[in-house]
Amino acid sequence: MIEIRNLETFVWVATLRSFRAAAQKLNTTQPAISQRIASLESTLGVKLLERNTRGVTLTAKGGELLAHAQGMLDLKQEMMDAARSSKTIEGQVRLGVSETIVQTWLPRYLEEIHARYPELSVELEVDTSPVLREQVRSHHLNLAFLMGPVLAPNVENIPLCQYPVAWLASPMLGLHHEKATLAQIGERPVITYPATSQPHQFVRDLLTDAGIHSPRMYGSASLSVVVRMTLDAIGVAVITPVFLQDEIRAGSLCVLDVADYVLPDLAFTASWSRGPDEHIASTLAKLAQQIAQDD
Repeated sequence: MIEIRNLETFVWVATLRSFRAAAQKLNTTQPAISQRIASLESTLGVKLLERNTRGVTLTAKGGELLAHAQGMLDLKQEMMDAARSSKTIEGQVRLGVSETIVQTWLPRYLEEIHARYPELSVELEVDTSPVLREQVRSHHLNLAFLMGPVLAPNVENIPLCQYPVAWLASPMLGLHHEKATLAQIGERPVITYPATSQPHQFVRDLLTDAGIHSPRMYGSASLSVVVRMTLDAIGVAVITPVFLQDEIRAGSLCVLDVADYVLPDLAFTASWSRGPDEHIASTLAKLAQQIAQDD
């Protein structure tokens, strides 16, 4: 008889290409992983995996049977979902979040998770989208809210929200009285998201194309740092103003009218890697989509 535990182990070893990584994922030891794979191979009468210096690879028969193993795990999960209410979702989920989400609807989302799934523990990691993207691909995170989508064959993405990006400055810079030019913007540092982000690269290209050679760009993963530097009139910020309405109403920050250039919106997705435990990520992602669109 085929044991579900052995099928799950096979799928994770094949997905992660490592007995050690699968052992960490399943909270067991490498010898236990090896024993489960050996038991499954003995039951099926075929070799599923090959171990070599480069890691783990599927045999031809292993590749053929992987989809069947995943299908059996999916059927098991569907049966369990049908037999129990959503409130039985429990355990720990590793959630990665971009700081823009932290500054907007994340607190309401966490409150909703606590109300719906009181047995679920959330381990939160706040980082840049490029870092979160790699952590999703490597299965370090169960779910991430980031500037997406994550383009990988084993990753699912659903849209969450879009926020406009604007040029912002302290009134002390005197740029808010009339339409500003890129030349005027280029006289000061531009403070924005990290150098690896899409907004940073877009603005750098925009300034360079306007004839501003080697524009001064200050990138930071901390939005609080970006806002503080902008309030102190160190330079012009390029970020979403969605969480800065109090500062804009008070006049401590101004939205600038800069030439005729339209900055692209920030588009966020909920992204997670496929695997035996993806049903939790999918459920939480759909909840996030609902809250983000109601925000």
